[in-house]
Amino acid sequence: MDPCASHQEAPPDPPAPNTPLVDTSRSNRVGEFRGVAGAYWSLRPMGGGIEWEVDPRHVRPALPIEQLRARTARANARSRGEVL
Repeated sequence: MDPCASHQEAPPDPPAPNTPLVDTSRSNRVGEFRGVAGAYWSLRPMGGGIEWEVDPRHVRPALPIEQLRARTARANARSRGEVL
């Protein structure tokens, strides 16, 4: 038996609040880190909105282009009156 087979990987340390992250379990949705909720991390859409929880194993740092796209999408939605 492989001794590593029964070893579960420890979750990564949480980042600083407002760190831009990508949730790979939700079509690479970009959000800002808000805090820890039990075994999950809370993320919020860039610029505000409803938070969601994600397993930290499905999160990676957001690239600058991904951050720009998320901010632009939010600004466009605001200009159409879809979000406050």
